[in-house]
Amino acid sequence: MEEESEKIASLIDSLDHSDKTTIRGAVDSLIAIAARSQSLQETLNRLLVDPSRKNRWPIAYILAHLPSPSRLCLRVLLDTLGSKDPDIRWAAGLLLVRLGKCDGGMVTLLLDLLKTGTSTQRRMAAHCLRHMDLKDPGSLQALLESLQDPDPLVRVAAVTSLKLRPEIGKNGLDSLLHLFLEDPDSRVRHIAALALAQLGAPTDEICRALKDASRSKDPQLKKAASAALDLLQKKGPAPPK
Repeated sequence: MEEESEKIASLIDSLDHSDKTTIRGAVDSLIAIAARSQSLQETLNRLLVDPSRKNRWPIAYILAHLPSPSRLCLRVLLDTLGSKDPDIRWAAGLLLVRLGKCDGGMVTLLLDLLKTGTSTQRRMAAHCLRHMDLKDPGSLQALLESLQDPDPLVRVAAVTSLKLRPEIGKNGLDSLLHLFLEDPDSRVRHIAALALAQLGAPTDEICRALKDASRSKDPQLKKAASAALDLLQKKGPAPPK
C-alpha cells in the first residue's frame, strides 16, 4: 500500500513536469488508477483548485475521463484551448468534443467561448463545434457571426466548420461569397472559395464571381477561385430535385 501511495505521489508530481512526454505518461497512468480509486479522485479534485499547481490542465484531463466531470474541470479544459502549445490545446479540444457528444451542455459552453474567449480559444471552439457534427440552427448562426471575427484564423476556422453545413441557406452562401470577394486575408478568401464549392450547386452569382476571380491579377485570389472551380467540376452537376 505504501509503495502504491509513493507511486501515485510521484505521478502527481510529474504532472507539473516541463516535459510533455513525462506529463503524458503520468496522465495515462493516473487515468487508469483514478478509475478504481475514490481517494485519488478526491485528491485530484482538491489539486484542481490548488493555486500552487503549475499545470491544472493535466489534472482536469484525468478527471474528465471519469463519469460526470465537474463544471470546474470542464472550465479548465476550455481555458486550455487557449494554450500556446498546439499539442496541449488540441488534446483538450478532442476530449471536449468526445464529452460533448454525450453532454449537450458542452455545446453551450463552446458557443459561449466562441464569442467571449481569446482569439486562440475562439478558433479552437469553432474547430470543436465542427467535429461535433452539429445540425442545430443555434450553432449555425454562431458560426456565421464568427465570419466577422477580427482574427483571420478564427474566420478560417468558422468557414471550415460551415463548409460541412449544407443547411447554410442563401444568406449563409452570400456571407461566404462576400468573404471570398472582400476579406483582406488571402487565407480566408481561399478557404471561403473552397467552402462555396464544397457546399455544391452554387448560384449563378457565385459561379460568375469564381470565374471572374479565376482571371484576377491577384495571384492568391486567382489560385483560390481556380481551386474552387476545379472542385466544382469534380463534384459534377447537382442531382435533380
